Amino acid sequence: MKRLTLQHLGRLLMELVVLLAIYLLGCQLAAWLAWPIPGGVVGLGMLLAAFASGLVKPAALELGAGVLMAEMLLFFIPALMSLLDYGGLVRTEGWRIMLVIGLSTLSVMLVTAFTVELVCRWKLRHEA
Repeated sequence: MKRLTLQHLGRLLMELVVLLAIYLLGCQLAAWLAWPIPGGVVGLGMLLAAFASGLVKPAALELGAGVLMAEMLLFFIPALMSLLDYGGLVRTEGWRIMLVIGLSTLSVMLVTAFTVELVCRWKLRHEA
């Protein structure tokens, strides 16, 4: 296991605080404006805008984002445990639930791929 230095740990904590602050700001903004969009999505939009404008470099948050991505399974454990309370629903409507999960996952992947492609093309044109 890689030994963490105090400087490395400080940077990790600072990046996690920045990511959390963006998330909380997105939640507040969505609540204040009474938008039907979840605050996390608003926060992601704000982060994307900060990246696109050059205000924040992706490398500046790479360490914190990497830790969150590596431990992503922990965020899903509460949702999976709640399935134990709704076993009957899963048995009767499970195929519909799986269909919705599958289609929504596919939609997110396609929108993400097209967004990344558009941003990459825009960046190449902007640099040229």
